[in-house]
Amino acid sequence: MKHLKFPSLLYKVCRMGTCCLALSLVTACSDWFDVSPKTDLKAEELFSTEAGFESSLTGIYLMMTDQGAYGGNMSFGMLDQLAQQYDYIPDGANDRMAIYNYATATTDGFRTKQKLAQLWLKLYNIIANCNNLLKWLDNKGEAVIRNANTRNAYRAEALAARAYCQFDLLRAWGPWKYGTDATAAAANCIPYRKVADNSKQPLLPAKEIVALALKDLNEAKQLLANEKKLRLDDSERRFRFNYHAVNALMARIYCYAGDATNAVACAKEVVDNCGLSLASSNQDDPVLFSECLCALNLYHLSQSLSSHWADGDKYTSQYFIRSERFNSYFEVSGDRREDMRTKSAAFYEHASTKTALSRKYNTNPKEAIPLIRLPEMYYILCEMTPDLNQAAQYLNMVRNKRGYSRSLNVNFANEASRITALDREFRKEFYAEGQYWFFLKRHGMTTLAYDNTVTLSKERYEFPLPDAEKEYGWTASHDAQNGANTTHNNP
Repeated sequence: MKHLKFPSLLYKVCRMGTCCLALSLVTACSDWFDVSPKTDLKAEELFSTEAGFESSLTGIYLMMTDQGAYGGNMSFGMLDQLAQQYDYIPDGANDRMAIYNYATATTDGFRTKQKLAQLWLKLYNIIANCNNLLKWLDNKGEAVIRNANTRNAYRAEALAARAYCQFDLLRAWGPWKYGTDATAAAANCIPYRKVADNSKQPLLPAKEIVALALKDLNEAKQLLANEKKLRLDDSERRFRFNYHAVNALMARIYCYAGDATNAVACAKEVVDNCGLSLASSNQDDPVLFSECLCALNLYHLSQSLSSHWADGDKYTSQYFIRSERFNSYFEVSGDRREDMRTKSAAFYEHASTKTALSRKYNTNPKEAIPLIRLPEMYYILCEMTPDLNQAAQYLNMVRNKRGYSRSLNVNFANEASRITALDREFRKEFYAEGQYWFFLKRHGMTTLAYDNTVTLSKERYEFPLPDAEKEYGWTASHDAQNGANTTHNNP
């Protein structure tokens, strides 16, 4: 398989029609599989060739780059606005707190309710495409795709993409403080869709979503076993869900679930075998693609995202941060900047307006949107390792590479100091990547160290179900008929 980046092919993928891959983005899940008589290619025809299967898979990755998904709201956009990483306030909003209005649809300002509804729909459309590809692999894969490794890779990537999106839906709509709140695991939150149809699916307990995602990933890992020795340092497989990326996602989920043994095992396997190393420079690579275990490619990224990330004399719609907040957020003291994440290679800074703007989506030659990067594995090892001294060593490995001298190494006196140190590093490392909001939610943090004007709560962390899901998808009567505590093995 090749990394498909050329626009002519991507446009062709976009035009292949509702029934075969890039399903129409509609307002109700009941419409996901409507078949138009004007479809360019019938599904039967598309999946009669290996190129058709490849195009279907490419379509899934393409859908993930949509600005309503990982090309915006699920990366640097809405999630990082919720974590108050920017000072940008859209027209129509009076202050940054307006973003927490989940109940009312607004025509200006943050439009959070509409964005949440769009995000839910986008991710479940991606999942529907994964399920459709898996269905056709079951039906025709062996007859059409003669190479077993290729066939296994297609299935593994579809399973991994499904698990990635389902887990993010859980992190977004699921309970806060998962792993520390005894009631969180049993809380019904989202469906886990494994069928390629428009049937209504029940809301499952959070722990079942975790188990189902891990089941998908374990299967994907086995299917990609031939990639165990793959080195990602010079591999196009970084733009796909490869073996090491699957392992890293498993480490992320095990960490979320508080399963230290498996989280450490998966993270260590990634660190030891992926072929990537922590970078000591971000010159010409502020997004640190050199550390990406898995990333999406967005064609013409800088142009596509210019409204948010283009530098200029003044910022109007860009996700800028004011110098005062920047200094607090990144722990900058005067002219002393050991951390490469705060230097000119990482940010545009304007002394006259006292503002800064990340270069991650402007100086980005690989046109990459990170999904998982190597430093997260060190943070997982830090958080999940019982011995506090060893745990601190993992965190300091990243800090030293980022520019901090060993004389500034951190130590943990107790569990609270470990989480405080992780909080500081997590927010600096994953600025404008969409991961920090989930860290805050998982640890139930109600105040922000860099902004004492913001108060977070369970109500702000747990998104309400979109209206369309209540109307067209899950219904309370559905769960009532099946029993509130029923285990759903085939959602």
